[in-house]
Amino acid sequence: MPKLPAEAYAIIEGRHSDPFHYLGMHPEGGRSVVRAFLPEASKVEAIGEHGEVAPLDRVHDSGLFIGTLPNGSKHYQLRAKFGDNVVEFEDAYRFPPILTDFDLYLLGEGTHQRLYDKLGAHPMRLEGIDGVGFVVLAPNARRVSVVGDFNFWDGRRHPMRVRGAGYWELFIPHAKSGDHYKFEIIGPHGHLLPLKSDPLAFASEVRPKTASIVFDEAHLPRPRPAPVGINALSAPMSIYEVHLGSWRRKNGNEWLTYRELAEQLPAYARDMGFTHLEFLPVSEHPFDGSWGYQPTGLYAPTSRFGSPEDFAALIDACHREGIGVLLDWVPGHFPDDPHGLGSFDGTALYEHANPLQGRHLDWGTLIYNYGRTEVTNFLVSNALFWLE
Repeated sequence: MPKLPAEAYAIIEGRHSDPFHYLGMHPEGGRSVVRAFLPEASKVEAIGEHGEVAPLDRVHDSGLFIGTLPNGSKHYQLRAKFGDNVVEFEDAYRFPPILTDFDLYLLGEGTHQRLYDKLGAHPMRLEGIDGVGFVVLAPNARRVSVVGDFNFWDGRRHPMRVRGAGYWELFIPHAKSGDHYKFEIIGPHGHLLPLKSDPLAFASEVRPKTASIVFDEAHLPRPRPAPVGINALSAPMSIYEVHLGSWRRKNGNEWLTYRELAEQLPAYARDMGFTHLEFLPVSEHPFDGSWGYQPTGLYAPTSRFGSPEDFAALIDACHREGIGVLLDWVPGHFPDDPHGLGSFDGTALYEHANPLQGRHLDWGTLIYNYGRTEVTNFLVSNALFWLE
């Protein structure tokens, strides 16, 4: 096998912070060189935009393949053999960046008020190809990869590139809404961290599972507006505070779903003379006994009771019955579950490094570091997200 440059070994060993600099197609010496890292593949070919086929040589047993396409090819696909299966697919390392320079500017100064439009997982169409764009903040990580249903949960297959002040991004072609995923992170000292859920995921698995779920928020049904004047200063207000998991049960001791609550709760509150329903925190949380006050997924309505569409149906039902809705919001602390925000990139990213500042000893939770620009941006955007 040929001698490989140090950059190739950074790809093979999973410690390259910009895999696009080496992988994908690059003009070199008058040729279009294609490099692909596909562990477990026995044979790989590049297919040019005009149908030309170029075999890629296996230059390392780990699964690094290199070959050339005729000059003039701007787009290509890969064809790989895994065992007895041959598949054709788009190469994630041929696509342009997701974040714009203006995004990076706003993120850098902490004023991107629609953080949820850029970070997290967003189904999108890039250069005519459907897929999902993933973006996550991890400024002190050595490497971040997306792992999920689309890549056998193998962190070697989709390492991301870092941009700006530590925002890692990657467009994965043919990933889709409904796919489960997490982030695999190597911390600043070279240690592999526990798999992390997406801080800006719109949906998650039902506990005790902790994977994030790709959700296309563009197709979320919009609830009808709140009743006119319901929140006016001159209007009467009588609030019924309720924990959705405790209000009523079915079949002995099962929770009602969001849609079952929509059929019963708004009319009940209306008939009792209440003007508003106040929901105890609905953000995703791992421990039932916390009643939602120790959230791990601030941007996801808890999956205990259904999907984001189901939650939207509950809000719609409340407004239909003339009931306003208040949401308890918890920007004060979060649990230290290993899949959550704690030590997210191997350092105290969302919390204080000093436990005297950053830990509630009574609850065993971590306190947000409000002095950090990225953290306040994360929280302010979250408040705006729920209002929208």
